[in-house]
Amino acid sequence: MSMIGFPLLLIPLAICNIIVFLMPGVSFAAPLFTLTLVSGAAWPVTLSDALIALGILLLLFEVIKGARPGSKYFMDHLLSLLVFAGAAAEFVMLPQFGTSTYFLLTLLALVDFLSGIALRARRNARLAPADATVSRNKRQRDIETEGPRLDPEPAPSVPPAATVAESVLLDRPEPTTPHPVDIVRTSPEIRSPGLQPNDGAHPSPDTPPR
Repeated sequence: MSMIGFPLLLIPLAICNIIVFLMPGVSFAAPLFTLTLVSGAAWPVTLSDALIALGILLLLFEVIKGARPGSKYFMDHLLSLLVFAGAAAEFVMLPQFGTSTYFLLTLLALVDFLSGIALRARRNARLAPADATVSRNKRQRDIETEGPRLDPEPAPSVPPAATVAESVLLDRPEPTTPHPVDIVRTSPEIRSPGLQPNDGAHPSPDTPPR
C-alpha cells in the first residue's frame, strides 16, 4: 500500500495494541526517561505522553498529506474512518483499552477523519470559482479570435395581401351612372338634314322632302 492511502494514525494505535496484547506487564504511566528543563524542574516522560505526542505529529502529517493536490481523497477518508471505528470499538468494548491515553488517540483519529472532509470541501469550493473564471476567459478569447460579427441586414417588410387589396379598393373611383337628361343633351347630331329632330314635331305628309 502506498503512503498516500496509508493512515498514519494507525501507528500509535498499533503500538497500544502490541503493548496490551503482547506485553501486558508494561504500564503506560511508567516513565521512560526524565528531562531536566532550564528552570531546573524534572519532567518525567511516560509511555502515554510519548504515544500522544507521536499521534499529534502524525495528525499534522495527515493534514498536510490531505491538503496537497492529487491525493487519493476517497481512499484516505475511507481508511481514516476505519481506523477511527476500530479504535472507538476497542475503547468501548475492551476493558484493557479503557484508558485516557487510548481515548486521546481515538479522538485524534476522529479529528483526522473530519479534517480530511473539511479540506476536501474547501478545496472543491475554491476550485469551482477558478473553473468558472477559466471558462469565462476562454469564451472571451474565442470571441476576440473570431472578430466582430456583422449583423445581417433586416429583410424588407412585405405588407400582407389583405392590406394591399384594401388599399386598391379604396383608391379605385366609384362608377357614376349618367342622368337621362345628360344623355339627351349629349346625343350626337345627325348629319342628314331630313332626319334632324324638330323638337318633337312630326313633318306633314304633304310637304315634299327636300
